[in-house]
Amino acid sequence: MKESEAVLAERLPPLNLSDLSLQELQDLCKELYDKTDVIDEERYNVGLKVSKTDSEIENVNFKINEIQSKFEKPHLRTVKISDEGMLSAFVGSKNKESFDFKATLKTVKEEEKKEVFTDWRKNVEAMSGMENREKLFDASDLTRRN
Repeated sequence: MKESEAVLAERLPPLNLSDLSLQELQDLCKELYDKTDVIDEERYNVGLKVSKTDSEIENVNFKINEIQSKFEKPHLRTVKISDEGMLSAFVGSKNKESFDFKATLKTVKEEEKKEVFTDWRKNVEAMSGMENREKLFDASDLTRRN
């Protein structure tokens, strides 16, 4: 608080209004009004510049996020390497021992599933419970009667 008062006292000297006539007071008021008008205009311009730079920063951040989201990681190529080469890469070339990695792997047998396709009419008869009963209606009887 004291600092702001000191800065204001330095920039604005105190006004001595007791010795001024009416015309001089009016001139002083017009002068102060013109100064405040200029300062207010400068404040407005600075505010516009700040809002403009804020919007530009926001646009740049948006573009950065957009570019980062479009970046795709490249597909890595598979590299064929021998067992000894892999061991030397992990352990280091100082170790000359060789291991048989294929011997330690478990073998997995996959059973092939064969789908059995049957006649759908047989399934209908089996589901209805009519498979062992005598058929009441036979299509061949119709042809003999005619």
